[in-house]
Amino acid sequence: MSPPLEHEAGVPSGTSGGGYSRRVGLFSGVMLVIGGIIGSGIFLNPSIVAQRVHTPALTLGAWLLGGGVALIGAFIYGELGQRIPKAGGSYVYLRDAFGELPAFLNAWGMLLMIATGAIAAVAVTFANYTLALTGLADGYRFPLAVGAIVLLSGINYFGVRPGALTQNVFTVLKLVALAVLVGAGLLLAGASPSVGTTTPPAPPDSIVLALGAALVPVLFSYGGWQQTNFVAEELVNPERNLPRALLWGVIGVVTVYLLANLTYLRTLGAEGLAASNAPAADALGLLLGPTGRTFITAGVALSTFGFLNLVILVSPRVYQAMAADGLFFPWMARLHPRYHTPSAAIVFQAVWAILLTSTGTYGELLDYVVFADWLVFGATAATLFVYRARERQGQVPRVTYRVPGHPFTPLLFIAAALYVVVGSTASNPLNALKGTLLLGAGVPVFLYWRKRREARATAQVSGTDVVEGPSVPEQPVRSAVSGKRGAD
Repeated sequence: MSPPLEHEAGVPSGTSGGGYSRRVGLFSGVMLVIGGIIGSGIFLNPSIVAQRVHTPALTLGAWLLGGGVALIGAFIYGELGQRIPKAGGSYVYLRDAFGELPAFLNAWGMLLMIATGAIAAVAVTFANYTLALTGLADGYRFPLAVGAIVLLSGINYFGVRPGALTQNVFTVLKLVALAVLVGAGLLLAGASPSVGTTTPPAPPDSIVLALGAALVPVLFSYGGWQQTNFVAEELVNPERNLPRALLWGVIGVVTVYLLANLTYLRTLGAEGLAASNAPAADALGLLLGPTGRTFITAGVALSTFGFLNLVILVSPRVYQAMAADGLFFPWMARLHPRYHTPSAAIVFQAVWAILLTSTGTYGELLDYVVFADWLVFGATAATLFVYRARERQGQVPRVTYRVPGHPFTPLLFIAAALYVVVGSTASNPLNALKGTLLLGAGVPVFLYWRKRREARATAQVSGTDVVEGPSVPEQPVRSAVSGKRGAD
């Protein structure tokens, strides 16, 4: 067996070699948090914020305010992760606090369109930037996108260690690209001909409404920290390291985002930023010429590739937890006996994501469920009140990591999540309706699998077996509900 990450134990005791292995240390956890948040958004989205608030101060204020909300989210998920350091993250919290149906619908949405659609979309984005960087013909777009999905799925199939190492490398590379952008902007922006040549823009008529509108793209850009909780069972000492990774990772991203926006504003000005379709490329191109544009194009390609790896790495843990509860195909619950990964779930995810890529439906699907991420964030934050109530009643032990400012900070986070959901729904009600119907289609699927589970339980009690298909030498890992733990 290869040496574990961060010099820690590999397969935990009590798993008989069939559970998740703790291979992800604190540094890798921080890289997962940063890599899960920073994709291509910071290179592109700041122009939308500038369009809505107009002035440099309000632009930075919107990103700072969004960072505060993200930090509260990190505190919330840190406490939840310490309470239940199990694979599946929000799926586990929702199931234990509110029941199996909302948890299943979360996992169903991820598998059907949210995670797999994101994989398809990000893979195509990576391919587009690669084509721009290399000058290859458009015909290579699909093979590049599919090749990236297959390559990264293969890496993560063979263990969380190679997946985490890949994530570390590409997260560091995207941070280097952003460091060059920020360094050039702060050091050379004074020489830019665009700085100081325009009249300072007037503030919006209603600052409160403008900031509220700007928060929607800002909060979407900050989303992603929660994905590290999906691999909690594979973190070394998760009760301690998961909250620290979330906190340090989000603080790092907030710092990077603020510095990047300061660079855009110093280089392009507020009006130039609002008018730009690619602020990172425009800013670095203005400062360093064609070399700068080429460099940032490579940086975005690397960033999207790293984000793609992160989604491929963490999402199958949710499907595995769902299947381990008897609510999906039983073979999806099995972990590879050697690599300790949800190998079947990884393959299933890759096949479905490639299908979405080939049909081109991923864009529409993501538009339909754009509100779902923050709906889950808000619902997950609400589980904290359930756990705190159980703690007061002595039903669960008290944890050492506490969300500061409770209950006000979680309520503020829930309000922000609801604002994003309402704003996204109001901006396109038809898409929201379609997304709700797609998510609602999971209800009969849930009822079917629950009935199958009850039938299997009845068959076992009566001494008969329900045939689920050919057996394979991979071992199922039950979730916390069954009392069997994959990694302790």
